[in-house]
Amino acid sequence: MNVKEMFNIEGKKAIVTGGTRGLGYGMAEGLLEAGCEVVIVGTSDKVYGVAEEFCGRGLNCKGVKANLGVREEVYRCFRESVEKLGGDLDILVTAHGIQRRHSAEVFPIEEWDEVINVNLNSVFILCQEAGKIMLEKGYGKIITIASMSSWFGGQTVPAYSAAKGGVAQLTKELCNDWMGRGVNVNAIAPGYMATDMNTALLDPENPRYQQITDRIPAHRWGTGEDMKGTCVFLASHASDYLGGAIIPVDGGYLVK
Repeated sequence: MNVKEMFNIEGKKAIVTGGTRGLGYGMAEGLLEAGCEVVIVGTSDKVYGVAEEFCGRGLNCKGVKANLGVREEVYRCFRESVEKLGGDLDILVTAHGIQRRHSAEVFPIEEWDEVINVNLNSVFILCQEAGKIMLEKGYGKIITIASMSSWFGGQTVPAYSAAKGGVAQLTKELCNDWMGRGVNVNAIAPGYMATDMNTALLDPENPRYQQITDRIPAHRWGTGEDMKGTCVFLASHASDYLGGAIIPVDGGYLVK
């Protein structure tokens, strides 16, 4: 297979959760621009408008609304997404997630449950359901979204850190179960990204903003555009011998 064929994902069918904004939007856009048919999943009616916007640009996108913190909704949205893709699936990107900030000693248990359900439990369910389809045909690409918190503990984010540590380990385990059967499971670990989730940190008056920026060798925070290349690589045959990898897309933050 030549290099052009290795990276060609035209005509592949993909689901991207969290595809209405931020990093999920960037990765959905990258897959669409590469010729994929994509269903994006979002929590509000905005998902339909974003899908229409993509279609208006000549891209093949559909939207599904779901609350991925509710187990029944996770199963329902997966079924509906696959139906919209004609009953097949080649690529799954689990880019959804929420954040709640409190010091550990006062972290509300209800918010712990909420974060773990959205950021970890739903990821397993989606991967499991996708795996059933992909294993049957002996081919598939699953891309989970880890975090710098998969390595670092963070502060005031115990549930988020626990979930993202879990996503990293889940990615490795699924690789062990499925790679020999044709399904690649890998993770992208975004660094500090200029997204809604980091609004508090992006305030130039916040001393952490300058501390973080000074540590990034690229001298800037990342964007959804920075996720496209790695996502397309992991979705293509070019990554066929890669499994259980946690790939930092962080401007060099992790190694400094």
